[in-house]
Amino acid sequence: MGTIVSEAPAASIPLAEIKAFLRIATSEEDALLAGLVRAAADTCEAFTGRALIVRAVEETLAASTAWSRLGAAPVVAIESVAALAADGIATALAAGDYGIDIDAAGEGWVRLLRAVGEKRMRISYRAGMAADPNGLPESLRHGVVRLAAHLYANRDRPEGAGPPAAVTALWRPWRWLRLR
Repeated sequence: MGTIVSEAPAASIPLAEIKAFLRIATSEEDALLAGLVRAAADTCEAFTGRALIVRAVEETLAASTAWSRLGAAPVVAIESVAALAADGIATALAAGDYGIDIDAAGEGWVRLLRAVGEKRMRISYRAGMAADPNGLPESLRHGVVRLAAHLYANRDRPEGAGPPAAVTALWRPWRWLRLR
């Protein structure tokens, strides 16, 4: 259970910023650089356990009266909860049928206040640290830039063991590990 479907996030770092870091003046490799920035941002999100740019998320969870934690964080808003029938048809639940909470760490929580006939529920919410790249903490931004530059410089070499230590040092203070 717990399928997360998210809209594609906005670019986490402007292409001009990575080009300036790499001292690239032409636009010949813009597509490659844009892909490397996306890969670096995805790696940052996986490492920190946090969505960088706010985006819409839909998640399917087991219908339960116990609190269930949402998969993406930090949660900005929980917009709707719907019961999901076996055939995939969603029925919106009234606000009095479910409880929601966003804790101090930005974790989103949902539970049903009464049992419903369905076994699954779909939660629509928004999650992310910043509305745009300028709102991201500089250490995260710079880590994404440095990792994209590292990937660009080492694109013809075999795969490494992970992000360089300088990048993970920038991201580590923002890392959020979940205990399940």
